[in-house]
Amino acid sequence: MRNGKCFALSCADNSMQKKREEHESDERTEKKFVRYAEGAEIYGMSLRKFQDFAKEAGAIHKVGKMVLVSCDIIDKYLETFRV
Repeated sequence: MRNGKCFALSCADNSMQKKREEHESDERTEKKFVRYAEGAEIYGMSLRKFQDFAKEAGAIHKVGKMVLVSCDIIDKYLETFRV
């Protein structure tokens, strides 16, 4: 027999996971441009891999010495790898 407390905790864990995923998806759609470090964190990959993807996708915008990466272009580029 399941303990009511355990079931309540697993439900709470699921709802917390959903909130975290919603927050992450909001974070992605909220910003149009990100810097390399922030983009690597958002997309869950290494900094070097994110830089490579951004260059291959043509998503890099330079403003003075600052480099910004377009999230829209990266999203479209990553969709081409869908299996």
